Amino acid sequence: EPAPGTATVEDLIRYSAEDDRLYELVDGTLVEKAMGWQESLLGGLLLHWLHDYLEKHNLGEVVGADAFMRLFSDTVRAPDVAFVSWERLPGGRLPTQPVPDIVPDFVIEVLSTGNTYGEMSRKRREYFHAGVRLVWMVHPRQRTITVYTSAQEFTVVKDDERITGGDVLPGWSFHTADFFSRLDREAPPKS
Repeated sequence: EPAPGTATVEDLIRYSAEDDRLYELVDGTLVEKAMGWQESLLGGLLLHWLHDYLEKHNLGEVVGADAFMRLFSDTVRAPDVAFVSWERLPGGRLPTQPVPDIVPDFVIEVLSTGNTYGEMSRKRREYFHAGVRLVWMVHPRQRTITVYTSAQEFTVVKDDERITGGDVLPGWSFHTADFFSRLDREAPPKS
C-alpha cells in the first residue's frame, strides 16, 4: 500500500517517516532504497570531504542520502550524496519543502549488494535525462569508482588512482586509496 503506480510524494514522505526506511518514488511506486553499513560510511566520508571543499569554494550545497529531489513528476530520488550549485537552487536559496523540484549537478551512488545492474542503469539514465552533469557509482567491493559524464560515457577509476570533480567541482580531488582504506580500519591495539 499504496498500490504500484498510485503512490504520491505525500505517500513517500509519510512512509519514509513512519517506518524508518528510505524510499524513492519511481513511476508512482515506492521503492525501498538499499542501504548498508559500509556504504553509509563511504557516503558519509564523501559528504564530509565535499562539505569541506564547499566551505572554501562557495559553489553550492551538498546533501546526503535522506535528501529527496523530484526529478520528474512521478520520480523522486535520494542519491547517497548530491551537490547542487547555487544556480540550480531557486533564488539561490535552500529549499524549505521536503521534496523540492531540484536537479543536482553531481550525484554519487554507493552501490549496495542489493542494487541490481538494471536499477542503477535506470537511475543513471534518469539523472542525465533530468540534467545532472556528473554521476559517480562507487563500488566498495571492487574498490572502484565509475565516473559517468553521460549515461553511456564513463571511465573507471581504480583503487590507488586520483579522482577529480572535473568541471563540476574544479580542484576537488582525492586519492582513491585514502578513500577505500577506510574499509580496512580496525581498532588500535590495546596497551
